[in-house]
Amino acid sequence: MSGNGVFRDPPGGRKAVAVWSIGVAVYFVAVIFRTSLGVAGLEAADRFHVNASALSTFSILQLLVYAGMQVPVGLMVDRLGTKKVLTLGAVLFTAGQIGFALAPSYGMALAARALLGCGDAMTFISVLRLGTRWFPARRGPLTAQLAGLVGMAGNLVSTLVLAPVLHGVGWVPAFAGSAVAGLVVLVPLVLFLKDHPEGHEPAVRAGGGGFVRRQIRDSWREPGTRLGLWVHFTTQFPAMVFLLLWGMPFLVEDQGLPRTTAAGLLTLVVASNMGFGLLYGQLIGRRQSARIPLALGTIGLTALLWAATLAHRGPQAPMWLLVTLCVVLGTCGPASMIGFDFARPANPPDRQGTASGITNMGGFLASMTTLLAIGLLLDATGDDYRIAFSSVFVVELLGLSQILRLRRRALDRERTRLAAARAASAPSAPSASVASAASVASPASASAPASAASAAAADPADSPRPAPA
Repeated sequence: MSGNGVFRDPPGGRKAVAVWSIGVAVYFVAVIFRTSLGVAGLEAADRFHVNASALSTFSILQLLVYAGMQVPVGLMVDRLGTKKVLTLGAVLFTAGQIGFALAPSYGMALAARALLGCGDAMTFISVLRLGTRWFPARRGPLTAQLAGLVGMAGNLVSTLVLAPVLHGVGWVPAFAGSAVAGLVVLVPLVLFLKDHPEGHEPAVRAGGGGFVRRQIRDSWREPGTRLGLWVHFTTQFPAMVFLLLWGMPFLVEDQGLPRTTAAGLLTLVVASNMGFGLLYGQLIGRRQSARIPLALGTIGLTALLWAATLAHRGPQAPMWLLVTLCVVLGTCGPASMIGFDFARPANPPDRQGTASGITNMGGFLASMTTLLAIGLLLDATGDDYRIAFSSVFVVELLGLSQILRLRRRALDRERTRLAAARAASAPSAPSASVASAASVASPASASAPASAASAAAADPADSPRPAPA
């Protein structure tokens, strides 16, 4: 905020990149810790003497904690600022990783993973918020996609680095040693990270007893927030379910592939995700009208490839089809980030954390539901993966119906705000006061980030460019 209370677009630049990189490094380590169990499933079963059902509880509990923390974390970011929340998150996920390394029992290990999930939940929304505070609005889609790409790189580190270390030195040295990374990123986080550039302080909003209720209510009332949630819900879960738990059993037990080949296909999903993340970020950054086509196209293509794979007659689908499926699953992560590109322009800067938290819940709720549904159907059908994986279509249909229901209202509201911002940017209005003039021109525009006006000027055919949460 400037001295007169008008929100100005952050300048970006090298300092912004440096500060944002600190936050992204914290998120990178959190993802390594989050996915570390994926390469240690067999070792965990032996160490804690549990069966497959108890082992899957680790993943479901972690997702449950992560999803349940999203709205509280969003409120914390809006109230306390990014640095405090990100620091707390780093402390918690590091403690959780150390606890998991030293846990003597299954119950203690579950508690450690819950603590890790709690800290992990505080990272991504904080990184999105840093992008909003440090970069111009037109950089929003790209910085968000880059953050997701770094997260997928953390997944690769778990697969390519932690797995051989675990097999070489054993459980405690591998997990306790990896926890050092959490301590390493804490140092620059505490010493150098700042919530915002000089002269861009956020508006001070009165807290009071109604702060939480008001933040959630006002965020949820925006159709852009709800559309963002359902886009995230519908696009993210097919790849997450595949990577987190059921991809390896499906490829090995149902398709009869060797474990090394199956692991290569899972790695292909991660690599595809990273490549498409850059592509989606560039496309949406240049043309906001690409959001809906990209989201719907990803949903449709994912459903088509799953249907072709499950409907294939014979003991094994052809390798070209499985490879294509894994490449397409790699688009799910970048497509889920589009949800934030709907929620951001629908909410003012002091509500971005809450709106991002609501949006981020979507994919994890869908993932938990589908993980559980596939497990129950496998038990009920005697490990019939075709019937079990058909639950993917039910969840996709639910999300698709909500996207189609909300998209017109959300986009119309964006256009209204853009029109008000353009009217305010006429020669008679000072350029530095675009945001406040837009708010006066249309009461509906009061809840939009003012930076959307300057961001939209580069592409008049599109709706306002969002700033990252």
